[in-house]
Amino acid sequence: MSLSNRLKKDSQSIWERILEHPFVNELCEGTLPANKFKFYVLQDYNYLIASIRNFSLLASKAPSVKSLRGLVEMAAIEARGEFQGYTKLLEKMDLSIEDAIESDRIMTEISYSSFLLSTSNNSFEEGLVAVLPCFWSYAAIAEHHKDKIKENPSQLYKYWAFYYLEEDYLELVNKIKRMVDGLDDKISYDRLSSAFNTSCQYELMFWDEIYHTIAL
Repeated sequence: MSLSNRLKKDSQSIWERILEHPFVNELCEGTLPANKFKFYVLQDYNYLIASIRNFSLLASKAPSVKSLRGLVEMAAIEARGEFQGYTKLLEKMDLSIEDAIESDRIMTEISYSSFLLSTSNNSFEEGLVAVLPCFWSYAAIAEHHKDKIKENPSQLYKYWAFYYLEEDYLELVNKIKRMVDGLDDKISYDRLSSAFNTSCQYELMFWDEIYHTIAL
């Protein structure tokens, strides 16, 4: 079993809760209240910025030229692809980047971003593993709920969900997985598993805080 699949298998209970979270379910079936989705979209800006910074930090600590190039490419893909998609999503909602910048950050996003940056600063291997759950879980959510998404009455929610099934996004996920699978097998699995599991927990907490912060 590859390292990435082993990490996912050992975090399966959290993973399943992410896939079946009420926010995720309601979004994919089209019943999520619009104010909850708007709140999520505005919060996602801050995580996106932290993620780009984190890739840049990982690149600066890369143990080889191959890893350095791979991480610089990932940072560019996210800055270009995800950020462009995010900007288009804002436009569809009559929102702007300024609206996102001015939004107050929720505690889970602040803590999650801080965890990623501090982990990458302390350990390249653990930092790399810690970025995987976010990217991988979004692709997994879209794949797991794709039948619901096809029947989703909201074109806006469909637009959001199908982005994570696009070839470019899935290739980004696979690039990170390949880098994780290529880590030295002498690195402590327990430490890698702890970093991966913590990020999975943050993903779950993020959905949960978003869902429960905004009342109907």
